[in-house]
Amino acid sequence: MSELAVEARALRKLFGDVVAVDSVDLQVKRGEVFGIVGPDGAGKTTTFRMLVGAIEPTAGEAIVAGFNVRTHPEEVKRRIGYMSQRFSLYGDLTVQENLDFFADIYRVPKEQRIARQKELLEFSRLAPFTRRLAQNLSGGMKQKLALACTLIHTPEILFLDEPTTGVDPVSRRDFWRILYSLVGRGMTLVVSTPYMDEAERCNRIAFMYAGRIIVCDSPDNLRNRMTGDLVELICHPQREAKRILSHSAGVQSVQVFGERLHVWLQDADRSIPLIRQALTQANVRIEHIQPISAGLEDVFVAIMEAQRRAGG
Repeated sequence: MSELAVEARALRKLFGDVVAVDSVDLQVKRGEVFGIVGPDGAGKTTTFRMLVGAIEPTAGEAIVAGFNVRTHPEEVKRRIGYMSQRFSLYGDLTVQENLDFFADIYRVPKEQRIARQKELLEFSRLAPFTRRLAQNLSGGMKQKLALACTLIHTPEILFLDEPTTGVDPVSRRDFWRILYSLVGRGMTLVVSTPYMDEAERCNRIAFMYAGRIIVCDSPDNLRNRMTGDLVELICHPQREAKRILSHSAGVQSVQVFGERLHVWLQDADRSIPLIRQALTQANVRIEHIQPISAGLEDVFVAIMEAQRRAGG
């Protein structure tokens, strides 16, 4: 058995003249939590849909669970679970009826069905709500029910496309608790997410931009790739400070994070005194300035800005 659960080779998708996914190469190891991160329109959902056989690639190929998605789509679908951004639960059915429906769709044998449903209900903490209509569940409970329906046939590989978007933070943590327990049982997880704290939970992350994989590595290795020093700055007026810093020697980039500016410097010890001097001369009031450790959001923003400056 190959150590790879998912492999994409030069995967490409055109919609008319629009290149949605551009020659993507991916390798996901068995038992891995693999994240795909990128802005809206980066190509994440289109990539997922090709990997699960929902749409045909324009070029390239995908091997999932050891089978070519193009030539053996049914073999792939038997071995995967796919929870799309708009997973279709049936609001006028109860929790139990939704589970029964998806068990029928996936042709789960009746002798396995009761035990499997009981396990999933306990797993997701939905056991007390089996008679509740899906439309009356909270957002977090709906997502857990959608996950339970996706898992009803015990897939080897689970594809989740932004599964916690719009879900409250407590429910997001609970959802990831369930996901980690699945990985502990040997399942492979491929997830796209807009949340950097969720990206931190992945073994490796692929960052997508304009239909391409720009970089792929572990969170720690991605942070270690960044050169220079990161400084956090609170000052007023912020817009004027950003304008000045963007044209200052030794400044690699300036990004707004709420009331703070995150400034990448070539050398903090050398540049901070120069920054203070330039801002003070421009009547910018500095409240706070200090070096900080880079988060994944800083890394990805810097990578994306570098891509934009390079013309895509």
